[in-house]
Amino acid sequence: MKKRLLNILFWSVISAAFIGPGTITTASKSGALFGFDLLWALVFSTLACLILQEAVARLAIHSGTNLGEGISSYFREGSSRLIILVLIVGAIILGSAAYEAGNILGAVAGFGFVADLSVWITVPFIGVIAVIALTQPSVQRVANFLGIIVAVMGVSFFTTAIMLKPSITGILRGSMIPSIPDSAGSGILILGLIGTTVVPYNLFLGSGIAKKKQSIREMRFGLSIAVVFGGLISMSVLIVGTFVSGDFSYEALISTLRSKLGFWSGMMFGTGMLAAGLSSAITAPFASAITARGLFGNRNPEKWNSGSVNFRMVWGLVLLTGIIFGISGLKPVPVIIIAQALNGLILPFITIFLLIVVNDPKIIGSGNLNGKISNTLMLIVVWVTLILGMTNIAKAVSGVFPGLNLTGKMFTPVYLILSLIIGLYVLVLVMRNRAKK
Repeated sequence: MKKRLLNILFWSVISAAFIGPGTITTASKSGALFGFDLLWALVFSTLACLILQEAVARLAIHSGTNLGEGISSYFREGSSRLIILVLIVGAIILGSAAYEAGNILGAVAGFGFVADLSVWITVPFIGVIAVIALTQPSVQRVANFLGIIVAVMGVSFFTTAIMLKPSITGILRGSMIPSIPDSAGSGILILGLIGTTVVPYNLFLGSGIAKKKQSIREMRFGLSIAVVFGGLISMSVLIVGTFVSGDFSYEALISTLRSKLGFWSGMMFGTGMLAAGLSSAITAPFASAITARGLFGNRNPEKWNSGSVNFRMVWGLVLLTGIIFGISGLKPVPVIIIAQALNGLILPFITIFLLIVVNDPKIIGSGNLNGKISNTLMLIVVWVTLILGMTNIAKAVSGVFPGLNLTGKMFTPVYLILSLIIGLYVLVLVMRNRAKK
């Protein structure tokens, strides 16, 4: 029993990574604007997160390499290698930096609901805690610390949601019936809900921390409990957001909670948000450094160990970005929403690379190739995220150029067909990989 609990605690690092202020902001704003209608996006993204995290952990256990190393190995030759690696690193590290900005800003906001302290005190405090955690020699220690924080978040948000007595019928309907409200901002929020749960850099993190000696069964058990628990926390936050009326803001959310449940509820929600920001402020820089090490550390592994200058420089730059944003006085909500949408746009491309790698016998071994069910589910994730990505890019272009309307109903079949063509091309690549000897 103790071994299982420790296993769940270890894999809770994934939940700690995706449940940050971005999750809280995006989920609560979705609830405030659209009620329970977007719960299905969190159900989908939780299942997608589990599918993809299981694949990267299995890759690490079977091959002894993480996702970054697998991609680097697959593109070890040809002119495309450098371009692809630079694009991935740029996307992941820039995405992590944007995400870290939201983490610090969100943690500061949460701190403000617990204690009225200056940002010149709270931001350095968060930064110091993150540095202490990131310089620990043991991943297990960091994972256990983050697992405890996830437990605090879970208690805070579950309790708040239950006390509000939401409609069970509305929750079930919103969870099971996909819908995209015909309203400005709905697409960005859906993409944000997916991007904040299936965080692209988390895939590199999951494969980087996987215990090579752990059995597949043990990994699946611990990972499944941790990810599903994290998804339920996100859904609890969305449910809490449904009780906010008028324009959404942290202040409006806290005011609503205090009027319905009393002053203590604001402190409880603030504690959960502080815990979320602190946990993600640690995991985002850590995942960035693991990504860079996986992609560029093959030839000189000693220059990319956890205590190396290169490794610490990567996580240090990401953390510093968040700290600068934290003391800048920027409004956190817009920054966080944009960061989540950016992660949602990156997701399908990282998923495609993962799908290719886990179907390459030279990397994962001919006896460990992805099964038909896993391949099908991963292709569905690619297809859905591509459609959402294309739709939101079209909305952004139409917003910049009002005369160019790319969001009408006539364009929907175009995006469906384009995403299907890309999906079929990926399927062809997968089949070619599996035929390798």
